[in-house]
Amino acid sequence: MAEQVTDANFEELVLNSPVPVVVDFWATWCGPCRVLSPVVDELAEDFAGKVNVYKMNIEENADATTAKYGIRNIPTLLFFKNGEQVDKQVGACPKNTLADKINALL
Repeated sequence: MAEQVTDANFEELVLNSPVPVVVDFWATWCGPCRVLSPVVDELAEDFAGKVNVYKMNIEENADATTAKYGIRNIPTLLFFKNGEQVDKQVGACPKNTLADKINALL
């Protein structure tokens, strides 16, 4: 299952991670986010030890991180490698599409 990340620990967990990272930006009221959530959890299990997968609730973290990365639509997944954003997926999509993006990070 994907863990939660916040504005307070984003730099530590995402930008300073020794492995690639996927961050799912979501909100409780977002229907497509609820559809994508189990897929993100499955990917976290599938890639455990190779990629860290986190979820960021934009309602609870509406300032620093969401503004910095220009998150305007959700769900949005950002893909990081060596502390740099290298890919982005806006909107729900099939698991294999996300798995391909993650494999590209490895």
